[in-house]
Amino acid sequence: MTRLSNATLADLPSDVERPGYDRAAVKTGVVHLGIGAFHRAHQAVVFDDALRSGDLRWGILGVSLRSPGVRDQLNAQDGLYSVVVRDGIEDRTRIIGAVQGVLVAPEDPAVVVAAMASADVHIVSLTVTEKGYRLDPASGGLLTADPDVAADLADLSQPKTAPGFLVAALAERRRTGLPPFTVVSCDNLPHNGARVRSAVLAMAEAHDPALAEWIAAEGAFPQTMVDRIVPATTPEDIATQAATLGVRDEGMVKTEPFTQWVVEDTFAGPRPDFASLGVQLTAEVPPWEDAKLRLLNGAHSSIAYLGGLAGHEFVHQVVAIPAFKAFVERLWDEAETTLDPPPGLDIPAYRADLMARFSNPSLQHRTRQIAMDGSQKLPQRLLATIAARLDADQSIDDLALGVAGWIKWQEGVTETGEPFTVDDPMAAAIAEALSDAETAEARVRAVSALSGIVSPRLASDPRFIETVTRQLDAVMTSGVAAHLAAQV
Repeated sequence: MTRLSNATLADLPSDVERPGYDRAAVKTGVVHLGIGAFHRAHQAVVFDDALRSGDLRWGILGVSLRSPGVRDQLNAQDGLYSVVVRDGIEDRTRIIGAVQGVLVAPEDPAVVVAAMASADVHIVSLTVTEKGYRLDPASGGLLTADPDVAADLADLSQPKTAPGFLVAALAERRRTGLPPFTVVSCDNLPHNGARVRSAVLAMAEAHDPALAEWIAAEGAFPQTMVDRIVPATTPEDIATQAATLGVRDEGMVKTEPFTQWVVEDTFAGPRPDFASLGVQLTAEVPPWEDAKLRLLNGAHSSIAYLGGLAGHEFVHQVVAIPAFKAFVERLWDEAETTLDPPPGLDIPAYRADLMARFSNPSLQHRTRQIAMDGSQKLPQRLLATIAARLDADQSIDDLALGVAGWIKWQEGVTETGEPFTVDDPMAAAIAEALSDAETAEARVRAVSALSGIVSPRLASDPRFIETVTRQLDAVMTSGVAAHLAAQV
């Protein structure tokens, strides 16, 4: 079937939204590292809105730091792709034209650096996941033992890591007399701006202390909070979309109606009129960030592990079960006490909205997709909340059950006997730690000794060990569904 492209835009059904601006006149003002489905359904839509408003400075050059998959999807389509918004009643399709093209960094790192060093580029954004920053979870410093980090610390002529590319491009801008671009992390990390700034300054300091000083003084690394559920696209989704559009779109993404982007209003140069585009500019991102991580993401991870172990494929299936839904509400009761909501955030309304979003059957959000990279996600999604509750001498029963679900998940088999791969950068280390641990307590103590996941302070707290052990023992003895049913 013919692919979606500039040439086929006019042939699309009349109810499909098109870009509506002259794509040939668009300048590339944004380079985005890690152009996966989330970026295409979230930030790229906002930049497309900016282009639609008449500000043609905000085209996007996407960069894949690893595989050519997205390049092969989008470049063959002139960068065009569709966003399908599913609310459970109908699907609405919009064609996004903001992406000007996609580069694959390992194929020619110098071309990527040159693109980032262009005078037209004002923002470099990132969605490279937690592991893409190459930061030690315990210290927050660069993972100097990582071979790619070590290579970039030694030589930046052919960068390999996100911090390496950022520093190489900033060095080139300084050499040519250009100001630094603004680095906008859009990953689901607490203090994401501070983290990427730390990584960049450490990398720059290793090469040129004066460069590090210039970046620290002139650059900007705003904190952000991003929120939109973007399930993985399946071959069936692509086939269905092809039947709808009459052309094949290999780059399509599906998502929910809800979208939120909160950005610290700190930029080193020009930016779009974000406020007019629905982006919330603020001086204080952390309260928004904490609410999302501890309510949405904490519940999502707990649903993924416990629901996945019980044999449920999708999030909406899990929350449709009264005992699971009641568990999520209890987990939120615990997490809510650790929050300091910013003005404008109504926590009861937010919780109700979250449950409605989780219940959307048209999203088909897989528990195994959410379960990926748990070692990187657990510290901010559940463990930080647990630490805050313990500091206040409060119970952690349901938060601990989420952690117990993650520990049980490491066995790689559901309670129905279906094997699966534990997709996690620390999977081998976790498996080794658990290899001789047979009892629930031994398993809890084994993973708690992994300081890259569980802080030593938390690992040494008997309340944490005892509560997670009790919950894990119940899951191992009774199974997830029976254990939750007994609590209703």
